[in-house]
Amino acid sequence: MPTHVSGPKGLPISGNVLEFRKDPLQFLTRITEEYGDLVHIRFGPQRHAYLINDPEQIKEILVTKQAHFKKAKGLQVAKATVGEGILTSEGQHHLRQRRLMQPAFRRERVASYGDVMVKHTASMMESWKDGEIRNISKDMMELTLAIITETMFGADVTADVSKIGDAIDVGLHYVSRKATSFIDLPLEVPTKRNREFMQSREVLDNVIYSIIEQRRQKPDQESKDLLSMLLAARDEEDGTGMTDEQVRDEVMTIFIAGHETTANTISWIWYLLAQHPEVEQKLWAELDRVLAGRKPTVEDIPQLPFTNLIITEAMRLYPAAWMMNREVVDEVEIGGHTYKPGDTLMMSQYVMHRNPKYYEQPDRFDPERFSGDLLKQNPQFAYFPFGGGPRICIGNNFALMELALIMATVCQAFQFRLTDEQPVVEPEPLVTLRPKHGMKMQVRKRQR
Repeated sequence: MPTHVSGPKGLPISGNVLEFRKDPLQFLTRITEEYGDLVHIRFGPQRHAYLINDPEQIKEILVTKQAHFKKAKGLQVAKATVGEGILTSEGQHHLRQRRLMQPAFRRERVASYGDVMVKHTASMMESWKDGEIRNISKDMMELTLAIITETMFGADVTADVSKIGDAIDVGLHYVSRKATSFIDLPLEVPTKRNREFMQSREVLDNVIYSIIEQRRQKPDQESKDLLSMLLAARDEEDGTGMTDEQVRDEVMTIFIAGHETTANTISWIWYLLAQHPEVEQKLWAELDRVLAGRKPTVEDIPQLPFTNLIITEAMRLYPAAWMMNREVVDEVEIGGHTYKPGDTLMMSQYVMHRNPKYYEQPDRFDPERFSGDLLKQNPQFAYFPFGGGPRICIGNNFALMELALIMATVCQAFQFRLTDEQPVVEPEPLVTLRPKHGMKMQVRKRQR
């Protein structure tokens, strides 16, 4: 291990694992304040991890020296859910899969999905009643699930939406718990958690394999969605296509990553706007000026700068991807320290985005902090909600467009307020950063 790296002492055998598990965000924030840009953490007797809080070192890990690393334990565990998809695969397999999927996420292709996003948002709002209390985070999960399945897979899963949501929930809890465990019980051991996880995976498999089978039986020659591209893809060297299992892994990855993250972000946006009516008023003024009551389109997004500032600031405070880990594959020097194979380097967007070195009053919701050139003044990796380097989130443009269109559609007609029924809202850092206990809010028709 690198010399002269201090950190919290921890317990003799388990190290810091219990403290981390109890409250990861508080733990990472506290040790950053105490120990600075580099902190040594121990998970179990042998697993050494290092929390990196320096943007230049993060850039070395994710960009300039990324070949020395592989995805760390959390995403290795995630393979139990998403298989060898673009999120978890490594090396040549990852490059090939990313190359096959890239066309579905090109800007011009993403722009064509805008009408679907607005259509589903407007449809969801039809069932809302003025003054009713709803679990808004659940509504957002169902909305983004409907959007991702139509745009990426040309399918409608409305009937299965709550079953799918529950199965994903079980999977995320399983992965996040197992990622910090130093006792690895294989899935074959019939513990209660393992059984629940296997059942949840079966639910998701049934949905996804049926989408694939329907499309194989009735190929849509006109369709240019992601599923069509995956089914039509051929290896440049031997001309073979992807097996159902390979297609399933990619579909599962986009299915989970492509709706869970956006649903969480938009839920946090409603939470922040409910507490800051002055920001909400400014947002309304922009929407009224640009849209004048009509439904938004993709072409409107550049004319909605304040809407986009709110999104940027919400992703600073509540980044859906709240931490990234990399495991050292071969010896590498980062920031003057040499790391050995097996070491884990941790980078937390949640911690970096609230670092007072780069953000004044970092816990304050202030969209206009980004109205100047703060992103250019700060180092590149002081703000990295979508990761960085060759593994930057493939769906970043899709997500930003979806967030802007959902906001512009909903905020013209409704506003949300927290209720007494809602327990204290706190972030729950699973695979993504979601509101613990959901987000119960009162839906109110906007008063003009």
